[in-house]
Amino acid sequence: MTRKTFIGLMSAILIATPLAGQSSANSGSGRAEGPSVTSGAQTFLGAFQAIRDYGLEAVGDSALWDRAVEGLIRELPDPYAQVFRPAEFDQFQEDNTGNYAGIGVQITNLNESITITAVFRGTPAERSGIQVGDLIIGVNDQSTEGWTTGVASDSIRGEVGTSVKLALARAGLTAPLTPTISRDSVHVSAVVSGLVDSDVGYIGLDRVARASSEEVDSALVKFRSSKGVILDLRGNPGGYLDESLMIGDLFLDRGLRLASAESRVPGESKRNQDEAWDARMPDRFPNKPVIVLVDRFSASAAEIVAGALQDHDRALVIGERTFGKGVFQNVFRLTEKRHLRLTTGEWFTPLGRSLHRPRTAQGRPVPEDPDTFPVIKTKAGRELVSGGGIFPDLEITNDTLTLLEREFLSQAARKQIPLALRIAEFAFSQADSHRRSGAEPGVDADDLRGFIDALGEEGIDEEYLENPLVASYLEWRVSILVAERMDQLGRSIEFRSQRDPVVAEAIRLLKSVGTQEDLFAAADRVRAAQEDTGEGSAGS
Repeated sequence: MTRKTFIGLMSAILIATPLAGQSSANSGSGRAEGPSVTSGAQTFLGAFQAIRDYGLEAVGDSALWDRAVEGLIRELPDPYAQVFRPAEFDQFQEDNTGNYAGIGVQITNLNESITITAVFRGTPAERSGIQVGDLIIGVNDQSTEGWTTGVASDSIRGEVGTSVKLALARAGLTAPLTPTISRDSVHVSAVVSGLVDSDVGYIGLDRVARASSEEVDSALVKFRSSKGVILDLRGNPGGYLDESLMIGDLFLDRGLRLASAESRVPGESKRNQDEAWDARMPDRFPNKPVIVLVDRFSASAAEIVAGALQDHDRALVIGERTFGKGVFQNVFRLTEKRHLRLTTGEWFTPLGRSLHRPRTAQGRPVPEDPDTFPVIKTKAGRELVSGGGIFPDLEITNDTLTLLEREFLSQAARKQIPLALRIAEFAFSQADSHRRSGAEPGVDADDLRGFIDALGEEGIDEEYLENPLVASYLEWRVSILVAERMDQLGRSIEFRSQRDPVVAEAIRLLKSVGTQEDLFAAADRVRAAQEDTGEGSAGS
């Protein structure tokens, strides 16, 4: 891949300014001047002025233009088109980059207190000595009593170079700490990684953000002596497409195709292939098997990664058919405060499979006939379905809730008991206790019993709380969070695999094989067994 082609792509967020119109509206007559203005444009401008000047309810120019643009977007057959207001655009950028201006902490409302649950490395918070478990009791001399995490976050964040004064309560101290911290640019990593069962690498990528490829590369370096690696893209909504290409490049040899794109010739109805991108580096994880996990929420840039590795027989894909967002958007600057996101092109995998699954303007999939989906063969002779999105090589649905557990969760919801928050609070205290005692991640049996009794006091029926299956379910959820809070992701994944059949199968397969070819053969045996028992169905 040449530098020129990378610059041509750059990212999914391409800030561009549309060409200015060749003519303008005559404010005195309401008529448009200039030969390039169509009769449709004249009709629109005439309607705009009539509504503005003669409508019974006066509406200002700004509000009318906003409504006109929003109406135009709403009528497009493009479920991804959107006009961003300033706050929405800021949030859009943060979601895709992981960057924001602040001090570098994660906060959660635990036990009715704004609690620091993570301190990001290399940030002002870490340099100031802030610790996980500190309670934020004041911001800029204002008490945080009764605050939501949103209010606290807005108060702590601010422009780079400005300062914020915190009041922190810390266990064991009788007086609050009052650091004044200078805000800076903060990057929240999209990658988590750890070693599972001592010999299987796990990389979780929750979005394709800036620097994601570097973070994945760093994880691969740590896993060079492992039996193989799991790249978990489940729930990944996508992000920067140049980052997705560089992630695919980490696993493929130089010269292999990563993806290609088509877009419309500006101002015309025809399409052309804009560019195609090839790997530039040698495989960074050579001779080791790779499994990619996907689900129905894996989309866009995440599908680019999965498709490239699947087409080149470099990874076994396990899970569910992906979302099918095989189109990409550019973001155009309309004014200093408004931006337009618009679908401008379509993506294809190295073998030419379209990733796009057509949807209505409301985002619902258009009805389709799986029997008409083309089948494409890879170089190794494996058959891949081409029907929009990525179809897994081995289909496994992750549905871990039993009927009893659904009933238990439903009762908690009906009685408005914030169960997820209570579990997070309990897990936080367990992690702190285990960390101080030097114990491995887990849950103390007596403490678990006390936690369950406390749920009873909040209104959960005894029939659930005395059921050992419910207790086991709660212990499982708490154990996962305890391990995460103790920064032991490998143990967290081991706990999760107890009830996550997708992860469990990926771990089992990697531990049983030595090469990618062996992995494909093992998956074929599993698929044959599924067909014999009626489990799983390719192309669903």
